[in-house]
Amino acid sequence: MRSWGFLISRRWLLFAAIVVLLCYAAWWLGEWQFHRLDDRKASNAVVRANEDRDPARVGDVLAPGRPVAEDDEWRQVTATGTYDADQTVIVRYRTRDGASGIDVVVPLVTADGATLLVDRGWMAADNEGASPSDVPAPPAGEVTVEGWVRADASGDSTDVTDHSTRSISSETIGKAIDQDVYGGFVMVDTEDGQPAADLEPAELPELDNGPHFFYGLQWWFFGLLAFFGFGYLAWDEWRSQRRDEPSAREEALSGRKSKQAAKNAHKQAVRAAYQKAYAEERAAREAHRARSMPPSTGSITPDTKDAAGDSTKAATRPNSSGAP
Repeated sequence: MRSWGFLISRRWLLFAAIVVLLCYAAWWLGEWQFHRLDDRKASNAVVRANEDRDPARVGDVLAPGRPVAEDDEWRQVTATGTYDADQTVIVRYRTRDGASGIDVVVPLVTADGATLLVDRGWMAADNEGASPSDVPAPPAGEVTVEGWVRADASGDSTDVTDHSTRSISSETIGKAIDQDVYGGFVMVDTEDGQPAADLEPAELPELDNGPHFFYGLQWWFFGLLAFFGFGYLAWDEWRSQRRDEPSAREEALSGRKSKQAAKNAHKQAVRAAYQKAYAEERAAREAHRARSMPPSTGSITPDTKDAAGDSTKAATRPNSSGAP
């Protein structure tokens, strides 16, 4: 009689718990990818909106010690001041098209006294060997810079050692150069209307949606696959009860047992054949040894007696005097 009672067995309950966990993990990972997609769309919308806006004065967008607002990311600003080339900071581990390189950050001291960190661009260099003295010098005298606002990085990568860092943070760089700096930094577009000399310009962000949508669908598909896979195996177990047929799992176990039994039988047959051959070889060696043994050469001399009844052997034995 068909019954679904097997579902409450320990094996099936454990199986169901694992499937539930897999489905939940797949759902959560799919949601995470779709949230990333929403964040990407919101970021792209901010960039597109700021692209259409006229450049603003840096003081209208940034302020010393104040983080960059989300709506001001990639906003174009202008600033006029003098580069402090002696406080140049290099940013290591900046790779472009597979080539290692560095970004060159130079403080721009503005007329109001505050300092603006300006990322002048990228140059190919050895990440370990480059130093501030190896980079192109900025323009001397007063210069007007136009560029895009970027937010500060965070974490241990922002630590500054010997005017070198791995990520740009106005807070840590300001402390390293002992200057009052604007929050965030600016990736330069032009200096006095011209691109930065001997440096590659900043890379603008790609405004597509990325792979997040398809990644989310893939995770949800994996969750559905686990759910329907469990349902199919349960149905197969139930179906096999009606026809008294083994389920797919039982068939697999039976197949493995049959293969193991055949393997054991083969081993036993090989062992028996080896033992039989060894016994036959031993019997043959014993038979060969018996045939090759030489016959005995000894003879028995009959004990004959003369007429007087004395043994003839007595004549051949020496007497007590040693004479015959």
